[in-house]
Amino acid sequence: MPLTDRETEVLNEIREWEKQLLNYEANDLQLTYEKYLERSFSLLPEKVQSQFFSVIDTWLFHLHGMIQGSQIQMDAKERILSSGRVFNKDLYQIEDLTKLDIDQLQYIAMQQIARHRVYSFAQGGLAGTGGPLLLGTDIPAMAVINLRVVQLIAMTYGFEVNTPYEMMSSLKVFHTATLPPRLQKEGWSVLMNEMKTSRDHYFYEGNEEITDVTWLEQPIQQLLKAMVITLFRKRLIQGIPLISMAIGAGTNYQLTRKVTEFAHNYYQLRYLNQKEEI
Repeated sequence: MPLTDRETEVLNEIREWEKQLLNYEANDLQLTYEKYLERSFSLLPEKVQSQFFSVIDTWLFHLHGMIQGSQIQMDAKERILSSGRVFNKDLYQIEDLTKLDIDQLQYIAMQQIARHRVYSFAQGGLAGTGGPLLLGTDIPAMAVINLRVVQLIAMTYGFEVNTPYEMMSSLKVFHTATLPPRLQKEGWSVLMNEMKTSRDHYFYEGNEEITDVTWLEQPIQQLLKAMVITLFRKRLIQGIPLISMAIGAGTNYQLTRKVTEFAHNYYQLRYLNQKEEI
């Protein structure tokens, strides 16, 4: 089915964003940091390295399953369908959302995106108070917020995330979205290749390993943020550690902004590709 003028316009916007992503060039400082990180990690025995990333992958799988099966996510799924029924009453399951046009789906998706950016901002602000418990739970909390919003964006565009293929796709979208910009283009190329070559969208037949040494930069940035917050938490303005709270809130907001932008473009593109194939 040929795309409408509006769908073609959205597709062109995504292609422009994709072009910027693929043309991103790392500077010398970024490349030096990357080599230093890889060299440092390579000092560990290979068995320890593989076990380390295997543990992270397993944790992400379990976290994804816990979020997807939680009551709060079930309620969010029903809210997405309820929002869709405002435009079309004949929506009974997530796959039916593909009956809506691109502007309607964008409206529903942006509601989820805006809500989770606020969650990240608030979470960062709380972590910025410098409390040991809040700082210690910052990384898991950010993983939950960003994995959850990727799932909700996927569902908005008609992709149920409880199948092996969609589960792996959403995890890889989350992983690639959290990478530094210079490394995202390789992950995007993998996602595009899988989108084109996979005929069976139930079982996943690609590489099931998610994280590697390149992904370590994001957790390290979160740890550096925690150190900066610890340094500034005693600098109070009218009894409130505003500087450290601003650092936490701003950093977390920017991360979720990056994740949601990446995920939104990916699932819009899949929706448009499906429409062309019908």
